Amino acid sequence: MSKIQIVIDTNIFIGSLYSRRGYAYELMSQIDSSDFEMNISVPLILEYEDVAKRMLNKLMITRQDIDAVIDYICSVGNQHEIFYLWRPFLKDPKDDMVLELAVAGSCEYIVTYNQKDFEGVEEQFGILVVTPDEFLRQIGARK
Repeated sequence: MSKIQIVIDTNIFIGSLYSRRGYAYELMSQIDSSDFEMNISVPLILEYEDVAKRMLNKLMITRQDIDAVIDYICSVGNQHEIFYLWRPFLKDPKDDMVLELAVAGSCEYIVTYNQKDFEGVEEQFGILVVTPDEFLRQIGARK
């Protein structure tokens, strides 16, 4: 049985660094699980790093912690090079970057807190846009 393919939006990554109690942290703590595979690209990883390091004063972690988490994500994620652009499809170019990765990785899900930013993705590309809680329920990791 093949694993579910997902892309995790930056707001989920950052949310997981804020608190160990939320759904974002729960999802990120399972990225090496047997239920799903996280898909990444160089632009997405650079965005994770940039946003996290700009928010260091709000996070209770160090630069080295961020580097370690990102290194781990890179070691377990499915890496994709993006050779084509669907742009502009969404209002925000950074959301288009997430969509491009999801298409390149043949992903079933984009996991985000900003579902409105991805309107039309399901109809046009067949990719479901869900919150971490919804995704964890879908795979049976939450009740």
